[in-house]
Amino acid sequence: MNDDRPVYLRLRDTIAALILDGKVRDGDALPSVRSLAADYGANPLTVAKAYQTFQDDGIVVVKRGVGMFVVEGATAKLRASARKEFLEQSWPAIAAHMRRLDLDIADLVDQALA
Repeated sequence: MNDDRPVYLRLRDTIAALILDGKVRDGDALPSVRSLAADYGANPLTVAKAYQTFQDDGIVVVKRGVGMFVVEGATAKLRASARKEFLEQSWPAIAAHMRRLDLDIADLVDQALA
């Protein structure tokens, strides 16, 4: 998949996945800006911009001199937002594609269990 979105938004998705997958839990510290930049070959300012979006959304809080932490309830908030985005933006195209291919939910369940 070709993703033409800005790097900071792709990094945001990566960080959100860490939280949603439970690799970083509510209350945990996020990797430092420099550490994450090194891990993903990104500019530290780009990582800082991605982190700032989480701070603006109330997902993380900065503790001066200590780091950035995931707030309590952030995972549920991210999951609800991701579900809404999926159902409103991704699902309609997937459902239309399924209709074109004459697939139904049972086909998907069978494939998932195979």
